[in-house]
Amino acid sequence: MGPDQLVFFWLILCSVSICALLFGNRYLNNRENMAMIEKGLDPKLKQERRPAPFRNLKWGLLLVGAGLGLFAAYLMDNFMLYNIHHLTANESNDGANAPIYFALIAIGGGIGLILSYKIERKNLPDNKIL
Repeated sequence: MGPDQLVFFWLILCSVSICALLFGNRYLNNRENMAMIEKGLDPKLKQERRPAPFRNLKWGLLLVGAGLGLFAAYLMDNFMLYNIHHLTANESNDGANAPIYFALIAIGGGIGLILSYKIERKNLPDNKIL
């Protein structure tokens, strides 16, 4: 199979996938409306999503935690681990310290989400806690 045939195969596959996605979305919306009618509800008056008062706090703490993790990884890479995998100008850097960036971003983001949970739990009334 040559590259020109792969292009046509890719276009056909993408077209079929988009059509299946649109059909599936419409089908599931129709099923949801039919279920609401069976329960005696008006599908035009769908319930709006419940307010999420702490959504901005959660995103803020997540991004601050990820940013602090990235900054900590940068500091560790350039000051603590500099002599381990940093090479001279003639040699190439194989990115051996790259995993520390991903790990500390995940750890910082996780800490931010845990702080968000603790703040939400402290500020919500007892009857709304899951």
